Amino acid sequence: MIQFDQVSITTERLLLRPLQQADALAVFALRSNPLVSRFTGYATWADLTMAQELVARDQAAMACGEYLRLGMVPKGHGEIIGTVTLFHLDAQCRRAEIGYDLRPDLWGKAYMNEALQPLIELGFTDMQLNRIEADVDPHNAASINTLKRLGFQQEGLMRERWIVGGIKFDTAFFGLLQADWTRTRSP
Repeated sequence: MIQFDQVSITTERLLLRPLQQADALAVFALRSNPLVSRFTGYATWADLTMAQELVARDQAAMACGEYLRLGMVPKGHGEIIGTVTLFHLDAQCRRAEIGYDLRPDLWGKAYMNEALQPLIELGFTDMQLNRIEADVDPHNAASINTLKRLGFQQEGLMRERWIVGGIKFDTAFFGLLQADWTRTRSP
């Protein structure tokens, strides 16, 4: 089994690594930004303590294999610009959900695509997942386009699935199978 708290992935422009307490301020800046939180299942953060608690929870959860969350750090810089996550792991069905967020000033620069590809590859190879799912606000066109570029297919729409701050939101449900991923990556 993979030790999630030891995972580190290097891409052309990024280092993906577990969060550390020193990242709490950057994580708070990300999650307290209403542009980031508007398409998520959580309300905009209002307190740095929330980020510190997230990092502590991640460290404990990843040490025992509950989920994998990696911070995205541009090479040559030390500050987290976003996160990518595999969570809701179901060992029997070999399934997980994928989640991600990124600083708005970096949207449209293909950082998320660059980070998600090796995370998905790790899920399908090292973790032996059969399926990865994504739950996306149907109004989040950029996220939907990212998922489609990676080979995810929309499989349904769940009406009023989330209630955040008293507001009801629909969700578009996407899935990617290991066989489809492998087929599109083979020469």
